[in-house]
Amino acid sequence: MLNRKRNERNHTNHETSLIARGTVIRGDLRFSGALHLDGRIEGTVLGEGDDAMFTLSEHGQVHGEIRVPQAVINGHVTGDVYVGVRLELAPQARIDGDLRYHTMEMAAGAQVNGRISRQIEEAQRELPAPDAELDEAVLA
Repeated sequence: MLNRKRNERNHTNHETSLIARGTVIRGDLRFSGALHLDGRIEGTVLGEGDDAMFTLSEHGQVHGEIRVPQAVINGHVTGDVYVGVRLELAPQARIDGDLRYHTMEMAAGAQVNGRISRQIEEAQRELPAPDAELDEAVLA
């Protein structure tokens, strides 16, 4: 994958679950930590926790929605994808559905057949109160 060393460093404290090639899961899947998919999931994939990491290999397939904080996709997804923190689309990635992300890295060859939109952090609704010491320093 594009940044394998960086991803391995970030997830050394977590156990990685592996769904092997040839395995088919029909139904929704919730996970925490890291999940590596070489098989096929027919249902929703939901990563729980801010550090949940989903990796879809070039052999892996998801037929359903993906909602995770972090993902590396190099396989085929048929459904919408929502990545809250960081998404990496590797060269063999193919998404047939809408894509929402916060930060994305996309390699040449990756395909998205749907709408792509960036999730913008919610704007601050109130300005912080001015600091009295800061006001005095500006006047002096």
